[in-house]
Amino acid sequence: MTSQTHLKKIHPTALIDPSVELGVDVSIGPYALIGPNVTLGDRVQVGHGTTIERNTRVGADTRIWPQAVLGSDPQDLKYAAEESYLEIGARCMIREFASLHRGTTGGGMLTAIGDDVLIMNGVHVGHDVQVGNKCIIAAHSGLGGHVLIGEHAIVGGITAVHQWVRIGAHAMVGMSVPVAHDVPPYALIKGADENLVGVNLIGLKRRGFSREAQRDIVAVMKALFLQRKAATLTQALAQARQVYAGNSAVEVIFDFIDGAQEKNRQRGFASSK
Repeated sequence: MTSQTHLKKIHPTALIDPSVELGVDVSIGPYALIGPNVTLGDRVQVGHGTTIERNTRVGADTRIWPQAVLGSDPQDLKYAAEESYLEIGARCMIREFASLHRGTTGGGMLTAIGDDVLIMNGVHVGHDVQVGNKCIIAAHSGLGGHVLIGEHAIVGGITAVHQWVRIGAHAMVGMSVPVAHDVPPYALIKGADENLVGVNLIGLKRRGFSREAQRDIVAVMKALFLQRKAATLTQALAQARQVYAGNSAVEVIFDFIDGAQEKNRQRGFASSK
């Protein structure tokens, strides 16, 4: 519920449902609309004209720029007005005209954004999407339903990510790439043909990966995807597991491949051309 302490930072033209819960020092701009069952954490800033429709939780110190639309019904013809939710972590930045939709029965009723995520202007985040911590989704990109994005991943501007696709941790997808296959962790993807061109070494260096870890990641990515000599991915994976058992940086890749066996996630992997 709002209080007199909160009201001094809320513009008088903002429309706020009585059920809304506000943390300390929340600010809400002119003509914003905050619907039922919304929680805004401490120091959240909501820009003018923003809509947070319903069933949304926003973490502390997150800023939402003007005209963003959060917590709307999913764009899924199977959706039948079930109570579903959107959760946004702490210290996120949601830029102008971004749209983030709630979950569906097919995805656990939840769309979830981690901490320290930057979602640039015009981005669409579809139903049941899960975005890990410290990701960047660049301007005018779209994430289809049920997309999973690992921590520290970057999706370039004007990029379309197909429903059910996974993008692994620390991967980087370039601008205007149609992503229809899973992108392995640490991968660098470019071009209209979704080409796996190498390892995101700049990102790994920036995040403090040791030279040894970088070397091992490159070796495994070559063995599995870039320069595979084994007849099949299954054979190459078995060989790599023997050599790199217990290597935490590399096991991220192994776990990602194992996850491709989950129901509805047989998308295949982006490959080098």
